[in-house]
Amino acid sequence: MEDLPQKKAAPGAPAWILTFADLMSLLLAFFVLLFSFSEMDKQKFKELSGSMRDAFGVQREVPAFNPPIGTSIIARDFSPGRPTPTIDNEVRQAAAQEMRSYAEMPIDEDLRISEEELAADLEKVERYLNVEIKEGLVEVEDDGERVITIRIREMGSFASASADMDSDFLPVINKIATLIQEIGGHVVIAGHSDNLPINTSRFRSNWDLSSARAATVLQRIVDRSGLSAEHFRLAGHADTRPIDNNDTPEGRARNRRVEVILLRGGVHDSAVGPVYGGRETSVME
Repeated sequence: MEDLPQKKAAPGAPAWILTFADLMSLLLAFFVLLFSFSEMDKQKFKELSGSMRDAFGVQREVPAFNPPIGTSIIARDFSPGRPTPTIDNEVRQAAAQEMRSYAEMPIDEDLRISEEELAADLEKVERYLNVEIKEGLVEVEDDGERVITIRIREMGSFASASADMDSDFLPVINKIATLIQEIGGHVVIAGHSDNLPINTSRFRSNWDLSSARAATVLQRIVDRSGLSAEHFRLAGHADTRPIDNNDTPEGRARNRRVEVILLRGGVHDSAVGPVYGGRETSVME
């Protein structure tokens, strides 16, 4: 009996179909994850749907969204007050509590100074100290009313923790003295320091150091200008009136300074005579 021909088994799926199925499963899982992570922006969706309606001729009222409102750094960091015009086009905040012991005294009409006179004095100071300003040795500013401040930086003027002026800086002080002699008025010499404590055989604290530096500048200016002592006042403020952040070396360097404050115009105190300006000063506070 002859053997019957055997039937061949139907061929299975090709080998690549398994790899394809795995790839499709992974892609599906990937897109499901993407969808689960997504978040619909309702605001954008409303704006988009409104645009589509307008594009297809559907008219309806769409409320206008409020424009973004920024935070004003002036309003955040400065207290509100009545703005005072200044000669320079700058935004400044007057130190309301600073040096105001004579603020309540009546203005002496004989000592009043006009805005034009103050502008002329400021221009003279900036022109006279032009080289020193460019070299960063001094800074000049005004309050727009009757105060001009010449700020002597520690760099080049005093060694660290010392009140002895560098001999190379004496010509700068001589120029300031000549300038004061020409402008006249009352002058306050104010010393300032950073907030790093000091305790040496000569200086017990920053109060001592700031006062001693102010006294050094004052003595030199008095000697060179020839003006009488009644024109000058001395102040030592230590670290109580910083103009920069004491958290950085650069900020502390700016705070270590001596200010020559020119008080233009002023009030009349019957007890001591003319007092040029409205700034309270003291040797120690």
